[in-house]
Amino acid sequence: MATVEQQKAKERVAVLHVQDSSADFREAAYRTPQLKLDEAVNLTLALDVDVVASDLVNIKKSHPHAYLGKGKVDELTEYYESIEVDLVVVNTRLTPTQQRNLEVAWQRKVVDRTGLILEIFADRARTHAGRLQVQLARLNYEQSRLVRTWTHLERQRGGLGKTGGPGERQIELDRRIIRDRITQIRKELKDVEKTRHLHRKARTKAGLPVVALVGYTNAGKSTLFNALCGDEETLSKDMLFATLDPLMRKIKLESGREIILSDTVGFVSDLPHELVEAFHATLEEVAAADVLLHVHDASSEDAVMQNNDVAEVLEMLEAHKLPRIDVLNKMDLVEGELSIELEGVQTSAVTNEGLSTLKATIEKALSKNEVLVTYKIPVAHGKAIAWLHAQGQVLSSDFEEAVNVIQVKLSQEDKNIFEAVIFNPEVEGIG
Repeated sequence: MATVEQQKAKERVAVLHVQDSSADFREAAYRTPQLKLDEAVNLTLALDVDVVASDLVNIKKSHPHAYLGKGKVDELTEYYESIEVDLVVVNTRLTPTQQRNLEVAWQRKVVDRTGLILEIFADRARTHAGRLQVQLARLNYEQSRLVRTWTHLERQRGGLGKTGGPGERQIELDRRIIRDRITQIRKELKDVEKTRHLHRKARTKAGLPVVALVGYTNAGKSTLFNALCGDEETLSKDMLFATLDPLMRKIKLESGREIILSDTVGFVSDLPHELVEAFHATLEEVAAADVLLHVHDASSEDAVMQNNDVAEVLEMLEAHKLPRIDVLNKMDLVEGELSIELEGVQTSAVTNEGLSTLKATIEKALSKNEVLVTYKIPVAHGKAIAWLHAQGQVLSSDFEEAVNVIQVKLSQEDKNIFEAVIFNPEVEGIG
């Protein structure tokens, strides 16, 4: 009978990064094979397993049968047997056939990069919407894996009596079940998108600009989010993909203007297309923002390529043309020169260094396309006066015979909202 210690033992995992010399080497100057392996190890550790081996393998060309050549597969078979691993993570995208052949050869479970990231997302999902999005991504991924993967899939079902037809093969049944479940989840996610659209519409009506934090996973977005909000409510740990669902808080800038600050899911290199599709309801919050805060890990050797990866995802989301502020975070960990040359705000979310400068930069970005207007508002219209203080930059406020004369900077959109919804000078008869 197994002891309590044995029952609690973590799964023993080996991480393998395969460097294909025939692949594109444009990123080689910045992202070395060792950096790729280190990231794969960190991704694996996010699942609370025991990484007992991490290895680099160089190949001239990938093989369609098992990605690796037969000699290397046999060599690794003996190696994994000797160190008694339970699972092997291969840091690339394997075809279903390659994954299955490696599992047969090594006699242990094999997970590719996409499967690993899906496992992490499944472990992190907390809300109903988050779990739905992860389920959709996983089903889209597994749909292509129903090829000679499990022996029971060759059985047939159906046929009545001795003369019945061949019926429906198990693999066809499983595919149909997956397709039906995908359709159901997509319908539920449509409802999620409608709800979030209504929330965004309400925020737009209220005139609150949205500032969204984006960046590579583990760049310190959630810690910076907490520091700007002045609370510790958001999960912020030194882990990959700590945040899956968009988190929003209303905060005040130094001028008194109120904004909505949004924390979003982190990006990663080679982000699986299944995740981009499934997390559309979450990622569209980025595209709907007024200003993006692109948070960089200034202490990372991989900062240049991480910046490129985030830029690719933003372009995919059609958010690359939005006003953007580069934030060089984790400056407290930087030793020597920065690995990335960017004109940005240098911060440390841990020590609060640069936060006041960052808030001022956000204020400047929001004020870029503003107009200067003057309103005469009776003091009885306290709601309208408060709205101007919250949404705009009030430059002066004077009283003249029970009328408040306010000079304020507003975006053209906020000016239209104020005059159409909050306080219409023409209707009120006051200029």
